Amino acid sequence: MINKVMVLFTSVALLLIGCTGQDSDHAKEKHQSVETAASAQDEGQREKEEQEEAPKAENTEEKVKPEYRVNKDTWSFEPIGDADPKVVLLTFDDAPDKYSLEIAKTLHRLKVPAIFFVNGHFLENDANKAMLKEIHELGFPIGNHTYSHVNLTELTEKEQEREIVKLNNLVEGIIGERPKYFRAPFGSNTNHSKEVAKKEKMLVMNWTYGYDWEKEYQDKNTLTEIMLNSPYLGNGANLLMHDRKWTSEAIEDIVKGFQKKGYEILDPNLIETPA
Repeated sequence: MINKVMVLFTSVALLLIGCTGQDSDHAKEKHQSVETAASAQDEGQREKEEQEEAPKAENTEEKVKPEYRVNKDTWSFEPIGDADPKVVLLTFDDAPDKYSLEIAKTLHRLKVPAIFFVNGHFLENDANKAMLKEIHELGFPIGNHTYSHVNLTELTEKEQEREIVKLNNLVEGIIGERPKYFRAPFGSNTNHSKEVAKKEKMLVMNWTYGYDWEKEYQDKNTLTEIMLNSPYLGNGANLLMHDRKWTSEAIEDIVKGFQKKGYEILDPNLIETPA
């Protein structure tokens, strides 16, 4: 009988010890869980406080201050203040046809800027749209040369506006921004086309000189020679060229020739444009 009692007492004791151990483990786990949650809460609070204390990031991108403005009597560019007067601007019309991207890649390799004036009828296929996008991504500003390359003096005011605004809308849809420069085909501006350009916040510009559409200058050597030695060459000259094979072949020698003469290639971003 005594043995049975002792066995029963021993069993009860072991059961109580086991229960006590389990309760201890549960309590320990619960305590650890509370500590972890509290720690996470404290960490989250610290991060929140640090974020509130940290200064907000500011937009450091600043608009480049204009250093040149167009002279509308000569269509050349004059320095504002003490900017270097010995500059020339490179521009290419009738883009992007066959050679614009090749010209852009050459200029990019030479690390010189230019404006590419585009026509809408060249942008009616995906290949040329991709070409325009690549030219822009290389860092070259895009100008408006009207949608159909027609003489604006022969159009009604409504037709003129359509030629200009339709192209701006198309260009914006391809590269994400509207042109800031306008050049009328044949240099044939009208009072209305100038007003439309003003509303579109584009700078109207013609050119100082250009030759690559003339038959006698449709090869690399003669074009290079006349561009570098034109009687119209001077400080701030606005140089007109086109999307042409011979122009593409000559452009590197033309750029290096101007640089050898001491001219800087004018960055279009430094030109004053309508606000």
